[in-house]
Amino acid sequence: MVADGKGGTHAVSPPKYPPGRFLTPILGTAAETGLDRPSLGLDRLGFLEVAVSRSSQHRGFLEFESINAAGTEWIDAAGTGSIEAAAGPSRSARGPVGRGWLSLAPVPEGHTIHRLAARHAELFAGDKLHAASPQGRFAEGAARLSGTVLEGTEAYGKHLLHHYAGELTLHVHLGLYGKFTDGPAEPPEPVGQVRLRLASDRDWLDLRGPTACELLTPPEVAALRDRLGPDPLRADADPERAYARIARSPTPLAALLLDQSVVAGTGLIFVTEALFRAGLPPTMPGRQLTRTGWDALWGDLVGLMRLAVEQGRIDTVRDTHLPEAMGRPARVDRHGGEVYVYRRPGAPCHVCGTEVSRGELAGRNLYWCRTCQAG
Repeated sequence: MVADGKGGTHAVSPPKYPPGRFLTPILGTAAETGLDRPSLGLDRLGFLEVAVSRSSQHRGFLEFESINAAGTEWIDAAGTGSIEAAAGPSRSARGPVGRGWLSLAPVPEGHTIHRLAARHAELFAGDKLHAASPQGRFAEGAARLSGTVLEGTEAYGKHLLHHYAGELTLHVHLGLYGKFTDGPAEPPEPVGQVRLRLASDRDWLDLRGPTACELLTPPEVAALRDRLGPDPLRADADPERAYARIARSPTPLAALLLDQSVVAGTGLIFVTEALFRAGLPPTMPGRQLTRTGWDALWGDLVGLMRLAVEQGRIDTVRDTHLPEAMGRPARVDRHGGEVYVYRRPGAPCHVCGTEVSRGELAGRNLYWCRTCQAG
């Protein structure tokens, strides 16, 4: 269940994956996945942009008739997160690829963590779990978890919490490179650097490459919540607390909204797009935002993030600016979804035709329309 932004909750449906382009981790050997990894240049654990044809979905996993390996980014086998580009022409492979080995890997903004919390509760809530750390880096924590019952899961911003019997809480922050995979029946032999493996009699779950994987006491969980701003996807979110920070700050509005102590769960896509939809320049000082403007901006973030939880991707354009309404090509991008300005520098604004601008703020790219967001 996730917050509906109005004090209630709603159920999350399993994601549906139609044919299209996605970013997906490659986690198995050639024998396990049906992929000829050397011919694809897949000699290490990595992430592959795939063009999917005639895909089917089962419990969150894909089977492919074919994939197209174009533009690969890698995480090294040690899970430290170094990246290099894989050069060379596109290559193809035919499967089917083994079920449970290729799963979609969206950029982990807050909606992704809420989807994961719902997924993990669906898999394991009420079950006594076996826990292990094949990599060894979480061996002590896994030993404490093993044999305990998962009572529930929770997402707060970009933080995932598993609550176990005996006041044990597992805290996971995926960071940029952390990934979960899961599957039915007996778990396979570990592939790559598996920080944590959880298993019940029916399902298994692996975690690789997180920024944080740790056990917290109840006071530590409370301290974590206290240092985070309100999460637009939670029923207990208090937008007043965020506005109190924003209204007195000279910091640019985009930087404030990306600060997890101000608003939790918002990443660059949500912030960039919500500011465009509100007609607000990203560099506007926070203290210039009116209370009416904040109420509208918060409400839009709630709506956009709820939609992303439901759909499994971030769509921000209004109906009048969809490709079919405007007669324009659909967006092709590894993040998926239709957007106004995010990663569209130099392209015409869907509303006014002005070229989308790109700048930098605190080491991060910003995108905006100088006409629609004149302030």
